[in-house]
Amino acid sequence: MKQYLDLVRAILETGSWQENRTGIRTITMPGAMMRFDLQEGFPAVTTKKLAFKSAIGEMIGFLRASRSAADFRALGCKVWDANANENAQWLANPYREGTDDLGDVYGVQWRKWPGYKVIEASADARLADAAERGYRNVTQFEEDGVRKVLLYKAIDQLRQCLDTIMTNPGDRRILFHGWNPAMLDQIALPACHLLYQFLPNAARREISLCLYIRSNDVGLGTPFNLVEGAALLSLVGRLTGYTPRWFTYFIGDAHIYENQLDMLKRQLEREPYESPRLQIADRVPAYAQTGVYAPEWLEQVEPADFSLVGYRHHEPLSAPMAV
Repeated sequence: MKQYLDLVRAILETGSWQENRTGIRTITMPGAMMRFDLQEGFPAVTTKKLAFKSAIGEMIGFLRASRSAADFRALGCKVWDANANENAQWLANPYREGTDDLGDVYGVQWRKWPGYKVIEASADARLADAAERGYRNVTQFEEDGVRKVLLYKAIDQLRQCLDTIMTNPGDRRILFHGWNPAMLDQIALPACHLLYQFLPNAARREISLCLYIRSNDVGLGTPFNLVEGAALLSLVGRLTGYTPRWFTYFIGDAHIYENQLDMLKRQLEREPYESPRLQIADRVPAYAQTGVYAPEWLEQVEPADFSLVGYRHHEPLSAPMAV
């Protein structure tokens, strides 16, 4: 994972000190990118032991639209505990629903984005079209003397991506995101990795992914997010019959927390090992072999379905997470 170490060096050499909401200073660099060919290996950090199962557990929690730290813990991921139960701003938020609640974070937006339409009650064709698309009538009201209908449906953005890959792989709008402005005041942490775009190549039967992250804790968050993005691309490719290829990782605000400097400097002294490969269990159906499209496996996969083959790593290193 030379690219990761190069990013750390670039931040240390060109970044500047900044204050932030956590109270722990960061060395920050605006704008960064890494690009990985998944046919050459999985982007797992080797200069320390990677918390692979925890990262996979978090991804699966997102796929299941989890909004409770308890759900993530049950999947082997404890990184949401502090955000749910120790963040003073969230603890005082009137939308918080008790211990372990996170609000409608990441996966809820991915799989159950709250979609609303307001249509004039007399617009029969528009109302019929909305109903055909799965919207249901919530209520009617009057605005400026005009009778209107409020309609709602939960939008499964990720499932729509898979359906489009299967039916229209040349579409350049195969994407989903987690930045819902109407919900930012009702969640423990606004989405950091907020935009995913799938790019199928039907001629080569390859699929790539671009991931944009608005703000990235490079010491702890980047290794996690690399696992999740590459694993998600591999899962989507398996379910749609495409070979995972390019994973491009964009960061807006790339930063290193002051209390993680020692950990990262030690990693820079270590020589990275060869990248491992991701293995997905045979029980997860592969469209390329079965010809059966089974998108319901987005919710059915378990942490044990994912493993790294040939993963060599240096001794573990740890650092605190800023909340």
